[in-house]
This record gives sequence, C-alpha cells and structure tokens, in this order.
Amino acid sequence: MIYLDFEKPIEELEGEIEKLKEVATKSKVDLNDKIAELEGHIEKTTQELYSNLTPWQRVQVSRHPERPYTLAYIDHVTNKSFIELHGDRTVADDKAMVGGFGEIDGESVMFIGQQKGINTKMRQIRRFGMANPEGYRKALRLMKLAEKFNKPIVTFIDTPGAYPGLEAEERGQGEAIARNLLEMVQLKVPVICIIIGEGASGGALGIGIGDRVLMLENTWYSVISPESCSSILWRSWNFKERAAEALKLTAEDMSKNGLVDGVIAEPLGGAHRHPTQMFETVKQEIKKQLAALKKLSPEQRIEQRIEKFASMGVVHDMMSE
Repeated sequence: MIYLDFEKPIEELEGEIEKLKEVATKSKVDLNDKIAELEGHIEKTTQELYSNLTPWQRVQVSRHPERPYTLAYIDHVTNKSFIELHGDRTVADDKAMVGGFGEIDGESVMFIGQQKGINTKMRQIRRFGMANPEGYRKALRLMKLAEKFNKPIVTFIDTPGAYPGLEAEERGQGEAIARNLLEMVQLKVPVICIIIGEGASGGALGIGIGDRVLMLENTWYSVISPESCSSILWRSWNFKERAAEALKLTAEDMSKNGLVDGVIAEPLGGAHRHPTQMFETVKQEIKKQLAALKKLSPEQRIEQRIEKFASMGVVHDMMSE
C-alpha cells in the first residue's frame, strides 16, 4: 500500500497491526482484541481525514498510483465482455485513448476513456493518458459507430490534459477536440461521462460532453492543473495548494456551480482502497442514469444537452454597456 503525505497516521496504525500479527504468529499469543481495537482506530482516523480533505489533498487522491484506471472499470462493469476497437482510420491507434463495446447485464454499451498505464513501461506507451489528435478522432469514430447501431455511450475521464507535443499540434490537436465538442452535443444516443481521476483542460472536455456528467468524490475537473496555475500566476509550483483552493476544482465545488450533474461517493479511504466496491457503485450509477435517459427521445436529449452546456458561464456584452 502506498500512502499519501496526509495518510501518515493511517500508515503508522497499520504498521502496528502488522507488527502485532507477526508477534502473534511467532509466539502463538492471541492478540485479536488488540488488533481489532487498532482496526477501529484506523477506521475512525480514516473517516476524520477523508471528511476534511483540502482541494489539494483531493487532487493527490485522484492521482494515487493504485487508483483504478479506465480499463479496470470497464473490465469489471462489463464482466470482462469488453471488446476493444482500435485506430482512427487516418493516422494511428492512440494507446492513451481506449474504446470498444461491452455489455452491462446484457445491454451493449460503447465505452471510451483515457488509460494512464499500470506500470512504468505502459505509462510511457500510453503517455500517462494524454491523447494525441488521433486519440480524439478514434473516440469520435467509436461514438459515431455507437450512434449508428443505437447503443449508449459511457466515457471515463482520467487525464492530466491532451498531449502537449509539437507533433500533436501539427496534426490538429485543437481541431480534433473542438470537433468532438461539436459532434458529441448532437449525438442521438444517451451519453454518460464519468470523471474517475483527473479531469484537466480540453483533454478531458474532448470526451466530456454528455447528457450526464458525473464525478467521483475524490476527483477534480478544471481548465488547468493546480501546478500549472501556480507556475503561471506565481512563477513557482510552491503555491499549488493555494491554486487548488482558488480553482474550485473539486467534485463538491463543481456540483455547487452546476457544472456537473452529480457526485458518486467513494468508499472510505478512496477508490484505491476498495476498488471492487467502487466498480459496483459505478455500474449501478450507469444503469440508473441509462434507465432515466432512455425515457427521453433523441430530440429531447439533444435539446437538454445543448441547453445545459450553453447556459454555463457568464457573458458580458461590452458594446451595450
């Protein structure tokens, strides 16, 4: 288990439990009562810590290396019925963006999402979930395929941003993301977007236009990361905690501001501590949202989608003032 900075009290208590278990094994002394007492302390401490997380601490949790990524959610939600589809039919198959059909209790769904990679080599191959233009074009191709066969779409968002390399800009990164925004708002099938980790900038927005946009409890969604914001405003990363507070990027803040449609609760200690429980919670939420969206006609869904996103933000007409 990897512990974050603010989880040191939990780490110390769990270390004591491991020592007691070792002593009990070697000496054959019954220490179950003492172990149970410490486990109670761990639960209480975890509850106290996670009920008072700062925005920066939530950013840290969203980046936890043991936190489940897109393919883990898809495999469990679909009971491993997922069939991955590849390529944008123009340039390449972007490994940072995955997608394909899978079944949820017998119903076919198109799943699309960013995949960061589960080890060092895979993170390099998948560029930490930062997609190139061909990744967004692949995502759009799969969305259009789902629309053709009248299948709902679920996207899992977890990216520090679109890939910032020169070659990505040369191949039209901005155009690819903008095209997705235009096309996704007009899709005739139900679209559910779930932020499972980091939701940064246009990289997240490129697969984030849906009838329902949901965030897991310990995730963030913003036009810029706290570190980048700090480096721009203060020319240093040392103010990232302050930037995280100012950006209002947590699930709670985004929900209060009407920028997302709901928050999915995580197990105590975060999704990385109890992934199976988190998978089941997400699955049930998807089923609930799909059932509600199916009651609407395609025209109604499109109209509501456009109205929702068009109403975000504030516009000042300087010419009329």
